[in-house]
Amino acid sequence: MIHFDQVSKRYPTGHEALSRLSFFLGEGEFAFLTGHSGAGKSTLLKLISLLERPSQGQVLINGKNLNRLPAREVPFFRRRVGVVFQNHHLLFDRTVYENVALPLEVIGFPRADIPRRVRAALDKVGLLNKEKQNPIALSTGEQQRVGIARAVVHKPRILLADEPTGNLDPQLSGEIMSLFGQFNDVGVTVLIATHDIGLISPMGCRELHLHQGSLVEP
Repeated sequence: MIHFDQVSKRYPTGHEALSRLSFFLGEGEFAFLTGHSGAGKSTLLKLISLLERPSQGQVLINGKNLNRLPAREVPFFRRRVGVVFQNHHLLFDRTVYENVALPLEVIGFPRADIPRRVRAALDKVGLLNKEKQNPIALSTGEQQRVGIARAVVHKPRILLADEPTGNLDPQLSGEIMSLFGQFNDVGVTVLIATHDIGLISPMGCRELHLHQGSLVEP
């Protein structure tokens, strides 16, 4: 599913965020990406979602080389990837429903089918009764759930999360991880970047550990 082959990423400033990374995540796998702040976790996720391109090496998704993907095909590729951010990037001038519907509107999803898809995503994260509220009225944990609903509303095959529990207490963090597990149970490939080592051990999932841009043993 996700294959990095000797991938490096150097920014125009000269900073090398990733150095000759090689790994493979199978379809339907659940893995954690760990490492110190600045280790390259966010950059790795950006390469998978095509927010960045590698300086060297190849990133392949289902055997397709992303380096060779023309710009016109990038929006279609991103329909297969959902991304959850630590700070969720919700729009506070729109309702919960409108925030979750936005990705479907952007990709031109049939308007008649949007309500069903949005409400199914909100129901999955336990927020169906909050669809008319403004996100600013929700708790931090509920806002993160809205972010997750928005990330999965288009039914991606890959779900990426960048420090999704960084602002949450242990109980809420556990609930969010349980949600990711439920998506993984239906075949979604999940990769989560996190500092929260306490969440990793109980789940018994694979860990990819970065140190200064290189993969090392955790």
